[in-house]
Amino acid sequence: MAPYEGYVAVAEKLNALTPGGHAKRSALFNSGAEAVENAVKIARHFTKKQAVVAFDHAYHGRTNLTMGLTAKNIPYKSGFGPFASEVYRAPLSYPFRDGGLSGAEAAARAISVIEKQVGAENLAAIIIEPIQGEGGFIVPAQGFLPALVEWCRANDVVFIADEVQTGFARTGAWFASEHEGIVPDLVVAAKGIAGGLPLSAVTGRAEIMDSAMAGGLGGTYAGSPIACAAALATIEAYEQDGLIERAREIGAVLIGRLNALRTADPRIGDVRGRGAMVAIELVDPTTGAPDATLTTAIAKYAHANGVVLLTCGTYGNVIRFLPPLTISDELLIDGLSVVAEGLKNA
Repeated sequence: MAPYEGYVAVAEKLNALTPGGHAKRSALFNSGAEAVENAVKIARHFTKKQAVVAFDHAYHGRTNLTMGLTAKNIPYKSGFGPFASEVYRAPLSYPFRDGGLSGAEAAARAISVIEKQVGAENLAAIIIEPIQGEGGFIVPAQGFLPALVEWCRANDVVFIADEVQTGFARTGAWFASEHEGIVPDLVVAAKGIAGGLPLSAVTGRAEIMDSAMAGGLGGTYAGSPIACAAALATIEAYEQDGLIERAREIGAVLIGRLNALRTADPRIGDVRGRGAMVAIELVDPTTGAPDATLTTAIAKYAHANGVVLLTCGTYGNVIRFLPPLTISDELLIDGLSVVAEGLKNA
């Protein structure tokens, strides 16, 4: 593939915006799943190792390899196997259900499982969403991600941050990795990168990205000129319209209103998230068990009253809030009022 001005400009932007001041390279693709697959390819080629570790509740895509990396069976995996080999799973830090484990303790637990199941000598990469998306908007306990990065550095394992959903201002930072000050070896981006046009990317340390053989990365439509033009305009809007700060403002409204609901209603077991990526986890108040039936009822009520809600979580008991970064406070509060009514009526 011969590079052209738009492709190069997007790559340079990604090199500048992703965490870390080291030398970087970027390669462009079409979808998040495609970028994840290529990140794994790059890590395997660089390390000359084969195994990959993903985490409980993870979602990474619907292609064969990314289905293997994804934890949730229905609707993503059931009947679609067999899946790619050499994929292993480790326990995530899940503060609401971890019984008080600190980030460091949860990381030690995960590393113990990884070392017993796989061994660092066989492990090419760890891949993780800094805040899980489809898995339930789970924010790991502070210190969990840095401990994993430190272990990867000490054991020649590539740390891949899947920022497909968390990237591009969504969490109140360019990338969610910034909230814990971690610098991934490879960052996967998509979704918010190009304002709805098909574009994704892998950005990473130059020595890792350069290890792939010529022609080993790419695709017929990867980094199309129209998608690259859209990405440059979208990034300009993030920068000039103050959308990172706006995500933080949206988060303050969401967290404040939802915590008020939680105080009044014990069926809301947890309120969590960062920026404009927030969720509530709904439970049986007597047992703490996931309540998917209640979750579905609230979503149906909201839809019937003009508010589109998405549920998520391994047990289907999480409602996620992903409002546009351009939403007004008035419209946001109006939507939350409908959710509150749905909770009351359920």
